[in-house]
Amino acid sequence: MVLQSHWHAVMTEDEKDYFKLLGSRIAQLRKAQGLTQVQLAEALEISQQVVASYEIGRRRIPVSMLPDLARALAVGLDELLGETAKARAKRGPAPVLARHMERISALPKPRQKLMIQVIESMLASPSR
Repeated sequence: MVLQSHWHAVMTEDEKDYFKLLGSRIAQLRKAQGLTQVQLAEALEISQQVVASYEIGRRRIPVSMLPDLARALAVGLDELLGETAKARAKRGPAPVLARHMERISALPKPRQKLMIQVIESMLASPSR
């Protein structure tokens, strides 16, 4: 038990920087989804104070929580963890398309739905 509390207390400067960046990204993604810290906390079954601690980088986010966090924020793990579009472009869509997809995913849900409707109608129309 002592080992566990020691593990939580020690964080290197690199880890502090990483968790601050991750926390900032989480806050940005949460706001893009129109969620409050309370709503995100409820989705993750944790307290709002813990969400706030994650967002400012004060606490480590358990690896086991990352999939649930990504789902709650409606993003993939790669986006949650800050994988660059350049790294994904090698095995995914063209870089321009990937950038557009990222921009669309940052829109509020109603705007995302509208964009999807526009894209679907364009894809459904016969090409000439």
